[in-house]
Amino acid sequence: MKKITAVMIIVLIAIMLFGSNFVYAETTATETNNSDSQLIKIKENSAKTLDEYKQKYGSDAYGLTAFILNIIRIYSIPFCFLGIAISAIYQYVIGIRKLDNQEKGLVMMVSFVTILVICQILPLAFAVVVKFGRG
Repeated sequence: MKKITAVMIIVLIAIMLFGSNFVYAETTATETNNSDSQLIKIKENSAKTLDEYKQKYGSDAYGLTAFILNIIRIYSIPFCFLGIAISAIYQYVIGIRKLDNQEKGLVMMVSFVTILVICQILPLAFAVVVKFGRG
């Protein structure tokens, strides 16, 4: 059972690593212009979202903080899932032969789950405190 779980975790990590990489061939002038326009659109969208947060919270500092916490919330999910997968490999694959690595895997897994929970709850706690705590 542990071997099947370990193999599944390794396959999942391999899919994540190899599936997320893109190889770009030679670009033409139109592709370069398209990528520039996409970057401009992303920049405009993030500026628009930041302005919405500033209007929603009524302050530049609170809006910027909420915007940053939202970005942290979004990007913490894949980071923590990758960390959990790596710690599972330490615990279940490498830890079969070396008990110190098994303990290291468990500590890493608990740490990544804790970081994930904190990063997901922190924006909600900030919103509640700012909205209802300011009076």
